[in-house]
Amino acid sequence: MGEKTHRPPVWLMRQAGRILPQYRALRSKLSGFKELVETPHLAAEVTIQPVDELGVDAAIMFSDILVIPEAMGLPYELIEKKGPFFPRTITNQADVDALLDGPEAANELSYVYDAIRIMKQELAGRVPLIGFAGAPWTILSYMIEGSGSKTFSKARRLLYTNPAMAHQLLTKITKSTIAYLKNQIAAGVNIVQVFDSWAGVLPPEMYNKFGLPYIQMICDAIDEVPVIVFAKDAWFAMDDICSLDCNVVGLDWHMEPEPFRAKHGTNKVVQGNLDPTILYADHSVIKQRTNDMIKQFGGHQIVNLGHGVYPDTPLDGVKCFVDTVKQYEFNKVV
Repeated sequence: MGEKTHRPPVWLMRQAGRILPQYRALRSKLSGFKELVETPHLAAEVTIQPVDELGVDAAIMFSDILVIPEAMGLPYELIEKKGPFFPRTITNQADVDALLDGPEAANELSYVYDAIRIMKQELAGRVPLIGFAGAPWTILSYMIEGSGSKTFSKARRLLYTNPAMAHQLLTKITKSTIAYLKNQIAAGVNIVQVFDSWAGVLPPEMYNKFGLPYIQMICDAIDEVPVIVFAKDAWFAMDDICSLDCNVVGLDWHMEPEPFRAKHGTNKVVQGNLDPTILYADHSVIKQRTNDMIKQFGGHQIVNLGHGVYPDTPLDGVKCFVDTVKQYEFNKVV
C-alpha cells in the first residue's frame, strides 16, 4: 500500500517448494505435483510451511499458473525434472473456439478456492495470503508450444501469422484470469500477483501489442485488493508497466534499483530483486548483498528475489537472506 514500515517486508517466489525438507517428505508420498495442487488440505499445508520454517512476512498459495488452461479445456501434465507438458495444444481456430472462458472456466477451479479457505483459517491472520495467476502472454505461450521452450518460436510465430487468432485466445485467457483472481479474492487472498514469466522473449513492439494490453485489462478489473505485476526480462517495458493500475512492480535481477527509483520515484512500491544464485554464497556475502540492495531501493520495497528460489538452494542460505531482512532497520541507515 506504500505505507512506511520499520523494516522492509520479505517473501520469496517459490518459497513453498523443494528447498524445504518437509515439502520433499510430503511429495515423496504422492503420485505427483498435480495431486498436491488439487488436494486442498495438502496445498494449504505446503503454503504454510515456509511461514513456519522461514518466518517470511507473507504466504503465497501453492498452485500453478497452468491451472487456467486446464480449466479452459486444455489439460496439462507436470513431468518430473522436465517441467510442464500439454498432450494437446492450440493449433487452429476450432481449438480456440472450443475453449471455455470467463467465469465458466474459473468455476472449474473449486479446489483452489477450497485450498485458500483452509489456508486462511490455518494462518489465522499471522501473515497475509498472496494469490496469483500467469499473465495472458505467458499462458498463451504454453498453450501453443505445449511445454517450456528456449525460443517460444511457435507462440511468437502465431503473433505474426495469425494475429486475430492470437488476440482472440489472449482475450479468452484474460477473461478467465480475471474471473479466477476474483474468485481467489472472494475466497480470502489479500493481494494478487500476475506473473509474466516469458515477457522477455518478445520484442518491445510485440509486447506492447500482445502482452501489456491484457495485463492492463486484469489490473483495471481487480480493484478489491492490491495487485503486483512481475514481468521477467521486461526491462524495455518498465515505463509502460509503471503506468498500469497496479500497486507493486516486480523487478528481476537485471534491473538496477537506483536508476529505476530515479526515473519512477515512489509512484509504485517495488518488489525484488536479489539474484537467486547469491543464496548459494557464503553467509557474509548474502548479508552484504541483501543490505546493499535494500539501501539502493531506499526503503520503498518488498524484498524478494529477482525470480523464484531455485530447488537446490541451501536452506541455510535462504534463512540467512530472510533473517538479514528481518534484522534491518531503516532508521539505522538514514
